[in-house]
Amino acid sequence: MERTITGARHALFGGLIDHAPTFPPEELPLDQGLAEHRRVRKSEHGWIVNRFVCPASKLSNLGDEPLRLSVVLDTGALPEPNERIEAVEAAGIDPELLFDAAPEVYVELPLRDDLSFRILQLKELGLRAKVRCGGAAVPSVPGLAEFVQACRRLEVPFKATAGLHQPLRHEDEHGFLNVLAAAVFGDEEAALEEEDADAFSVIGDAFTWRDRSASFDEIVRARRELFVSFGSCSAQEPIDGLAALGLL
Repeated sequence: MERTITGARHALFGGLIDHAPTFPPEELPLDQGLAEHRRVRKSEHGWIVNRFVCPASKLSNLGDEPLRLSVVLDTGALPEPNERIEAVEAAGIDPELLFDAAPEVYVELPLRDDLSFRILQLKELGLRAKVRCGGAAVPSVPGLAEFVQACRRLEVPFKATAGLHQPLRHEDEHGFLNVLAAAVFGDEEAALEEEDADAFSVIGDAFTWRDRSASFDEIVRARRELFVSFGSCSAQEPIDGLAALGLL
């Protein structure tokens, strides 16, 4: 997240999107994905975009462009040390093999009965959690709420991926504004179920949801210590969604 922050809007949305344009459903070729990342980063709301998400298998094709990277391990091997790599994301790999792989390591967890135990294991290893919110299987509201609750209780930061293209929950799709509200306010199930855009506002140094209000410091704490970011193949679509709600 950008560290030059003024007001609740920047605290809430700054560096929220990890841009993954080469991943489905966008699936841009690498050169086009990089061009789109440059474009959106230079745009009026480029401060919302955080790292460029790159598969480990394509790292060698990046050249020496000065990028801030989050690397998805799709080869089963850890990348060579590189100062551009700020985070590593993994699924289906023994977490003990990921210790010290990058400054931030996010391990994708299935929402199973042993969820709290697995999150505790990550904490003991100094790793972070990752949750999939869409794609082939969309988690239920109670399931996603349990994940956020466990990360809060065990003090493990997390990122989300897949399905969070729009700010608000709609039909069976989760919204990233809902996940933010769950992280900031608690009451996770109710926050994740909220579909009324008028229930949210971001004014001055406060983020409000219905009759609740979070201060600037509370927002910054929730973003730093709990919900760090979410991956999206499109950065423009979430930005346009926030603008349409009048939140930018």
